[in-house]
Amino acid sequence: MPGAATSAGMLAVLATVTVGLTAVGAGAVHAQRLSAAVDAAALAAADAASGAISGVPCDRAGRIAAEGAFDVVSCEVEGITATVRISGSFGPFPAMAVARAGPPPGQTIVVGR
Repeated sequence: MPGAATSAGMLAVLATVTVGLTAVGAGAVHAQRLSAAVDAAALAAADAASGAISGVPCDRAGRIAAEGAFDVVSCEVEGITATVRISGSFGPFPAMAVARAGPPPGQTIVVGR
């Protein structure tokens, strides 16, 4: 059975690589969920700030973030531009994302015309 040790070693390496790739894949999925949640939260806050939907902008952002099981760290509204930062954890690792929604910088939008 001279190949048994080699086979066992190769199997151990393959199992280790598989576990590592699974963790990386799960981390990528979490990052996409976090990114989508912060984008949606910023859009909801900007919509509320512009009057497109009713409600308080940062409260809207908080509700959207909570639906994804994330927490709003900060929410800043200037005019109809909202910048939202949310956080969540991936196992023992903290994760944070920021999104801005509103007109491009330097462009003025008149609401209500």
